[in-house]
Amino acid sequence: MKFFLDTAEVDAIRELNDLGMVDGVTTNPSLILKSGRDILEVTKEIADMVEGPVSAEAVSMDFESMLAEGEKLAKIADNIAVKVPLTWAGLQTCKILSSRGIKVNVTLCFSVNQAILAAKAGATFISPFIGRLDDINLDGLQLIEDIRTVYDNYGFETQILAASVRNANHISECAKIGADVVTAPPAVIKAMANHVLTDKGLAQFEADWAKTGQKIV
Repeated sequence: MKFFLDTAEVDAIRELNDLGMVDGVTTNPSLILKSGRDILEVTKEIADMVEGPVSAEAVSMDFESMLAEGEKLAKIADNIAVKVPLTWAGLQTCKILSSRGIKVNVTLCFSVNQAILAAKAGATFISPFIGRLDDINLDGLQLIEDIRTVYDNYGFETQILAASVRNANHISECAKIGADVVTAPPAVIKAMANHVLTDKGLAQFEADWAKTGQKIV
């Protein structure tokens, strides 16, 4: 499974990237706002740092403007994946950009039908939002599983990029289901290392080691 970081915070990306934990990055208008940075500047910095795809989102709603934005974003770096919403304008933009060899991440997916349309439009990635479905008492993980089944049935090459990931359990469940990628905030990736029994074991080792009176260095 590939790990993408869902952030525009350069320092957080660098920390995990240096550990080999980053296969790509996803950004969106909200994350750009949070970073306080210019979208073109910060996206370029991230793309230069990370080898894998870096999603940069077009923000216009109409096809012509969305396409123009996508074309500009794609010129930032070779590893840019233009992010478009799952609307007809987004699908039109996806079709044209993907036909030109530009990676496209179709976002805000909430149904299998939408995922099928994105795959047929040539999307590199489809981003189903797990957490937002859970928020309205629907099963986000079930959507990932259903898309996996349909894509495998028909040999669609679009990668399933599980998004709106809220906790470490979401990540492990997506791995079991067969999501190709998960994108999550850095804190959620770090939380995967946590376990109460690990903490308990370390506390016991530390106490016993102190009793030996020894030092290694």
